[in-house]
Parts: sequence; structure tokens; C-alpha cells
Amino acid sequence: MKNVGKVTALFISVQGSSTRIEKELCHLDPKGIVEDKYHDTNINRSVLLTSEASYTLANDHNIQLPFGSLGENILMDYNPYHLRAGDQLRIGNVILEISQNCTMCDHLSQIDESLPTLLKDDRGIFAKVIEGGVIKKEDEIYLLS
Repeated sequence: MKNVGKVTALFISVQGSSTRIEKELCHLDPKGIVEDKYHDTNINRSVLLTSEASYTLANDHNIQLPFGSLGENILMDYNPYHLRAGDQLRIGNVILEISQNCTMCDHLSQIDESLPTLLKDDRGIFAKVIEGGVIKKEDEIYLLS
């Protein structure tokens, strides 16, 4: 187990709207983030991990984005985009398994039409919950071997 970073921010999507809320902690179970509107919809896409590096890349191209704009549930100071399906992370007492790279959403082009191309490989990565529990802002992130 190797410490690779920490959680910067946590977000959930609100049922019935496009509103996103920043949280201090999130409860996760095998179906995803309990309060999130996508809970129990697709376990392979239940948690979106995004690196601060994505926001830095956008900022370097004069696209200012507040954290949470990329649809992430967990924002981290670790760049996970090199991880492969099956790799696992421990955050708090939760174990997440990388399931797939994030695909581009139409809403990104509404922010800036160059954003989908710019973040094609740097928008986020999906994970599924292997062991549920609680993740808190500032929790350490460990790459499991």
C-alpha cells in the first residue's frame, strides 16, 4: 500500500436537477455514493475521480473552472489517469476499483467548446465501490498493490 495523495474536495449530484453540492464527507456502498443521484444506476460508473491537474490544464488554456465543474465526486491532488481497470485505491475506509476512463459529456462543450478536446484523456476516471464506508475531505489516498 503506497500513499499517493489526498482528497481535495467531495461532490454529489442532486436528484432531479443539475445542481452539485460540495460535501465534507460521503457515505459509499457497493452501489456508489449514497446521496448522489447516480447511486444504484451503473456500478462501473458510480464514482468519478478527477485530479486537480485537470483544472490546472484548463486554467493553462485560459478556461477558468470552479472545482466540481467536471462532474467529479472525488477531487484529489493525485493524478490517477495512468491507472488501469482493476487497480484499487483505499480512501478513508473505502476501497475503490478503477473500472473505466471517463467519456466526454456534452455539458463540457457548453462551458467552453475546446474543453472536450483539451481534457479528452484528462477529465476523470470511473471507479466502483469494492468496500463501502466513509470518505472525508483531506483523507489520504493509498494505491493498493
